[in-house]
This record gives sequence, structure tokens and C-alpha cells, in this order.
Amino acid sequence: MSQSIAERLANLGITLPDAAAPAANYVPYSTVGNVLYISGQLPMDGGKLGITGHLGRDVSIEDGQRAAQLCAINILSQARAALAGDLERIQKLVKIQGFVASADGFFEQHIVINGASDLLVSILGERGKHARAAVGMAALPMNAAVEIDAVLEIR
Repeated sequence: MSQSIAERLANLGITLPDAAAPAANYVPYSTVGNVLYISGQLPMDGGKLGITGHLGRDVSIEDGQRAAQLCAINILSQARAALAGDLERIQKLVKIQGFVASADGFFEQHIVINGASDLLVSILGERGKHARAAVGMAALPMNAAVEIDAVLEIR
């Protein structure tokens, strides 16, 4: 028997925070049929922005990967809110889009977003394997180092 998502989170020492309220005129998630769209999540940690700046200038790849992990944790928090606390309703993580605040000449966005991809597969197992994009950006909201959104199939 495979582990539940809650068991995997506990084994990784991860406690999901409460889902953050939107910072502007949008909803944190939207459901259409059996598809759950999660709005872009920033690397919030303890209610504040955890990692700011640009990769290749003032943020290391390791810190960028940690920012991506925080975004992934916040994606799961939003999913939990959307699914009335039942993460087991996740059938498949379809796709994530990762946006990396990048200094000129930084080309390792894919390595940064691996932080989220690896963590999501660790938590969701086979249903966490996903398509994705990893894109460099001149700037992100509130000077965040990383932002990630997600599309999930749910039951």
C-alpha cells in the first residue's frame, strides 16, 4: 500500500501553511469541471516573502531552489483549500509554470524550478509527474525570486 500525501508530507517534515489570500483582484484558485487551476504562488514562508532578488545576481541557485520549494508548498496549500482539506482528490499534477527573476546572462531557470518539481514528485508520487515551463523574467511581484502556478486534475 502506498503512502498518503499527508504521510509523505509528515515524513518530509512539511506542515502546509494556511492558504494565502490573494494580493490583488484575482482568486487564488479556480475549478472548471475536474481541472483545478492554482494562481501563481510566491515563496511565502511564515506569512512573509521568504526569498527575494534575482538569480544570477543576489540569489544563489540553492536559494532559488528553496524559493521554488516554498512555491510548491503554497500550491499544495491552495489545493487543500480548494479541495476542502482532501489532497487525496488530486488525480494528477498536469503542469506547473515556473517564473524565475533572472539577471542578465542567467540561464539556469530549469535547475531552479527543479526544486519545485522534485518536491512535488516526492509528495504526490507518480501523480506528481508533470509537464512544465521554466521561464526567466526581468522582475516578479514584490521582488520575489520565483513564482509558480499549477494545473491539476481532480476527482
